[in-house]
Amino acid sequence: MRPPTRSVLPGVVAAAVLMAGSAACTIKSSDAPSGTQAPVSGTAGTGTAELADGSGTKVALVPGGAHPYFQPWKAAGAAAKKEYGLGDVTFDETSEWDQQKQDNLVSTLAARGYNAFGIFGVSPTDINTTFADLKSQGFAVASLASCPAGGTDKADFCLSTDVEVAAYKAARTTIDAMGGKGTLVHLTGNNVDANTQLRIKGVAKAVKESGGKVKLLQTITDVDKDLQTAQKAVSDLLAAKGNQIQGIVTTAYNPAVAAADAVKNSGSKAKVVAIDDDAKILSAIKDGSVAATVVQNPVGQAEVGTWALALLQTKQCTMRNPGQIIDSGSFVVTKANVGTYDTARKSKTEQLKKQFASTFLVCK
Repeated sequence: MRPPTRSVLPGVVAAAVLMAGSAACTIKSSDAPSGTQAPVSGTAGTGTAELADGSGTKVALVPGGAHPYFQPWKAAGAAAKKEYGLGDVTFDETSEWDQQKQDNLVSTLAARGYNAFGIFGVSPTDINTTFADLKSQGFAVASLASCPAGGTDKADFCLSTDVEVAAYKAARTTIDAMGGKGTLVHLTGNNVDANTQLRIKGVAKAVKESGGKVKLLQTITDVDKDLQTAQKAVSDLLAAKGNQIQGIVTTAYNPAVAAADAVKNSGSKAKVVAIDDDAKILSAIKDGSVAATVVQNPVGQAEVGTWALALLQTKQCTMRNPGQIIDSGSFVVTKANVGTYDTARKSKTEQLKKQFASTFLVCK
């Protein structure tokens, strides 16, 4: 399957965007109960980003297919429905990773009255066609957890992990756990996916920064189809080259779980850094068999995405820069913060809402 992430605005560009415009929408604080479309014309709005009436908004959260990463979207969507008084929020997915089947599902949901869509597109090269079609029908659309390929987003916005940055963080953490030297292996997803290539780039950057002290022995792609595929790949790797490996960095979900299990069970001394916060990975961090993991922010994607979609669908707000690409955050988790890392993730989610209100949205 295609990993649930996509590269977003570099930090410098994002900072510049945050400085643009003096007027902003307002929103209650948490203490109180790159290649985009042309910006909207006219002066910045000075209205509120507190949703006035969302009862007519029905949001559909649509992953590309079944994958554990998306499961937090269900609870986050249900919570957003209650908090913002939305007409409905549904979570629906196809049984297969197939763009046509996803398009058919989206059409069915539109026919059932859903008028705002948060979508993880199956095909990054084709999903803009789907987004453009939905927009032409007057629906609000967000690309969640993955952005279209090519740098142009036909949705209202994309809220996703910067996968290159996340992979760089994972590789740097692995290298540190290795003592700054040795041989590293990278396990990742579908080789033809642009996201995978960005992850490979992020890992390569970290290796290059070692100044030759770290060697990238192998990059193993196409091992995120399912857990069984990943388990076989890791087993074969350790059997053939286990004694050569000081570190394993995984930037896709299934190989992360497989590597955590295999290293622990085999007695390998390789330092493993995983991705996401599967219970097995967190347990392995606590017992020391996994050095760290880099977690993403699926709850924030669904929560902030649903709220922003409602503001757009009700016409209370518009996007300052339609097609804006926004990093939803990634976080390194080690034994030191395994019990508290979610606090940082929640803080990032609140920050995202404030950024939408102050920078990304123009409200009436």
